[in-house]
Amino acid sequence: MNYLHQFTFGIYPYIALAIFLLGILTRVDREHYTWKSESTQVLHRGSLRWGSPLFHVGIIGLFFGHAVGLLTPVWVWDTLGVPHGAKQLFAMVAGGIMGTLCLVGILMLLARRIANDRLRRATTFKDKIVLLWILGTLLLGLSSIFVSAGHMDGHMMVLLMTWAQHIVTFRGDAAGFIIDAPLVFKLHLFMGISLFVIFPFTRLVHVWSGFGAVTYLGRAFQLVRPR
Repeated sequence: MNYLHQFTFGIYPYIALAIFLLGILTRVDREHYTWKSESTQVLHRGSLRWGSPLFHVGIIGLFFGHAVGLLTPVWVWDTLGVPHGAKQLFAMVAGGIMGTLCLVGILMLLARRIANDRLRRATTFKDKIVLLWILGTLLLGLSSIFVSAGHMDGHMMVLLMTWAQHIVTFRGDAAGFIIDAPLVFKLHLFMGISLFVIFPFTRLVHVWSGFGAVTYLGRAFQLVRPR
């Protein structure tokens, strides 16, 4: 196993997690007034009405889909009698649907920011990094579906699950399970891990406010009225 692979998939995830946790704690302590989604609805509504829900539904579905799919032990699926190939097919279909929703949403949001002069000037460097990084991660994830279609035995999926579960249980041999994984999977994993590095320093922190509020799902819509 080469050192770059071992570092990227065996060590870097822990560096990313440390930055994620320390960055969030530091921002809460020192910059809590910047803890917001920084809505631009007041500047220009545009395609926000459709783009934002599509993006959020898609990305939330992808997050929980990845969490359940990667972190549920293999023996649980085996006990339930779910074949590895069937689980992979379900993951491809569900991931494809949620990924497409998210892709349409983020493209609408990007087009909205590019097309409007006021929004374009109000868009910070960090906003651009977040949107483009999520877009790149998303495109790699959708591309991996076509690679997965070439081997429906579920073997690669099991290796990815084993890697993720060894990472979260702090076992040092995690990187070895995906050394022969196709490049598109490795790039997707790297981009996904790096999102945890970007997270504390951008508007993405507002995600915690959403998950942390018990009444979030039942809250009323926020209305921003033009003058």
